[in-house]
Amino acid sequence: MSWILNEIWLVVALIPIALLIYSFKILREYERGVIFLLGRFWKVKGPGLIIVIPIIQQIVRVDLRIRVMDVPEQDVISRDNVSVKVNAVVYFRVLDAQKAIIQVENFLDATSQLAQTTLRSVLGQHELDEMLAEREKLNADIQRILDERTDTWGIKVSNVELKHVDIDESMIRAIARQAEAERARRAKIIDAQGELQAADSFLKAAEILANKPQAMQLRYLTTLQMIAADQNSTIVFPFPIDLMRGFMKPDDGSA
Repeated sequence: MSWILNEIWLVVALIPIALLIYSFKILREYERGVIFLLGRFWKVKGPGLIIVIPIIQQIVRVDLRIRVMDVPEQDVISRDNVSVKVNAVVYFRVLDAQKAIIQVENFLDATSQLAQTTLRSVLGQHELDEMLAEREKLNADIQRILDERTDTWGIKVSNVELKHVDIDESMIRAIARQAEAERARRAKIIDAQGELQAADSFLKAAEILANKPQAMQLRYLTTLQMIAADQNSTIVFPFPIDLMRGFMKPDDGSA
């Protein structure tokens, strides 16, 4: 009977020691402990060695490192009624451990759901061309909205990146036809601009030749030289008498 009593006293003696050991907690540099005293918030502790009184106090550990969250693929209808599938990645971290635990039940699930709804809402306000060409602007818009809405949870959203914008095969062919038509349009515009510039140059040249007989004579001689260089046969070409007058001195009446 005595040995049973001895074991009981041994257990009774070990209970305070076990409780004392259990009350010591070690928090890493990136961790904080939200302490509740009889169910009420008391304070945030850490990092390092802290003491939590068993039964009376409870601790909830919070990781302050940047978290990377994949936003599942979302079906989005763009403003020009094109159906696309979009997924993204969100970078965020906990700034205020107290708010992250008290203000929301599960800040990870809450941030994930908010990121999904925000992604659909923001992209639905833009056309497909904007989704493909202006990703940096869309990333910044989504990040700003998420950061504003999660501020009350003590969370800082530092970055959002759209990963993939997937469209169906028929829409890819339509985009290819649109790009081809756009290239053809630009080619026609360039041709028209070239014709306009050429016509303007011809008009200026005609004005100069009309107002300067000497320029017309030089142009005539240049044309004869070009023809003579290109042909191996003899060419009989009439020489207008009017062109000679430009080279003759005017008669002053002294003869």
